[in-house]
Amino acid sequence: MNLSEKNTALSAPQSLSEPLPDRPPQQTGVGLWIKQNLFATPAHGLATILVLWFLLFSIPAVVEWGLLQANFTADSGQACHASTGACWSFVQHKYRMILLGIYPFDEQWRPFIVCILLIGLIVLSAIPRFWRKSLVGIWLVVLAICGVLMHGGLFGLTEVETARWGGLPITLILAIFGILFATPLGILLALGRRSDMPIIRSLSITYIELVRGVPFVSLLFMASVMVPLFFTDGFSLDKLLRAQLAVIVYVSAYIAEVVRGGLQSIPKGQFEGAASLGLSYWQSMRLIILPQALKVVIPPLVSIFISIFKDTSLVVIIGIYDLTLSAKVALADPQWQGFSVEAYVFIGFIYFIFCYAMSRYSRYIEQRLELARQR
Repeated sequence: MNLSEKNTALSAPQSLSEPLPDRPPQQTGVGLWIKQNLFATPAHGLATILVLWFLLFSIPAVVEWGLLQANFTADSGQACHASTGACWSFVQHKYRMILLGIYPFDEQWRPFIVCILLIGLIVLSAIPRFWRKSLVGIWLVVLAICGVLMHGGLFGLTEVETARWGGLPITLILAIFGILFATPLGILLALGRRSDMPIIRSLSITYIELVRGVPFVSLLFMASVMVPLFFTDGFSLDKLLRAQLAVIVYVSAYIAEVVRGGLQSIPKGQFEGAASLGLSYWQSMRLIILPQALKVVIPPLVSIFISIFKDTSLVVIIGIYDLTLSAKVALADPQWQGFSVEAYVFIGFIYFIFCYAMSRYSRYIEQRLELARQR
């Protein structure tokens, strides 16, 4: 066979009637999912086996302690000590102390309403169709109402000093105000760190590195102990306000670094395109650069928000009655001592609900922005 005949044979298509070779059947359904997700590699398989072994021994014990052998109807701690399971009667009798702290008992309807208003405000702000300028006014009105309810002294409400505030309202106030004020401050610090002005850039770098280089506990101690020393006699700053300022200072430094990373991910062409349109620095940042940068850093930003919501429990070291300290006060009752596990499971469940909601909402925003980009 000459060269031309070989080329003709190679280029000739196979007969349509010639059967194709059989392919092995593809796995589908549960078996394929298990293989790909649980036993994809030997390491994954070993981890899966260890986790299943742990769950096999832990879940039955937890169910027996928390449900089957638990006491839900005891009137005192002595009756609970007689059972081998959890004493959820402690939570039933002390939930007001845990959630609202040492706020006057007859006035606890006020912090309860504040919690509902703050949570409702957050839920309202999370719905895209309410993202209007009027939302800012709603925030201001609701926060003013919450301040009047918590402090009192107006409209016939009994005045309650901040030293008696506690529980869930304190956690929500510290977290919400910390995020509201730290986010714009962190954005300004990130822009200042990338500024062409040496003084602004040096001050921003010093602030960020100094705050990120110390633990949050030390900032709380400084706010509680050191800050009052700089005031003149006769002037004092409320302890809760000092703790709030420490939260804002701490969170803003971390937000600044996250936003700076987002700004660095923006292509140089975006800056040049904004300049070619004749936009000023602040216009280009507000309309073009920052929206793209913040979209990129949504996951780390939400992680910071979740972290600060949990870190508010550290204010217990300066004597502020957050959820943790309120639970300790509830455990100090001689009739209900020895049920710290139940108390911390209860407040842990509260923290989990809020943190999980923030995490899921972050995923929702990412998916929404991705769909908008694809359109």
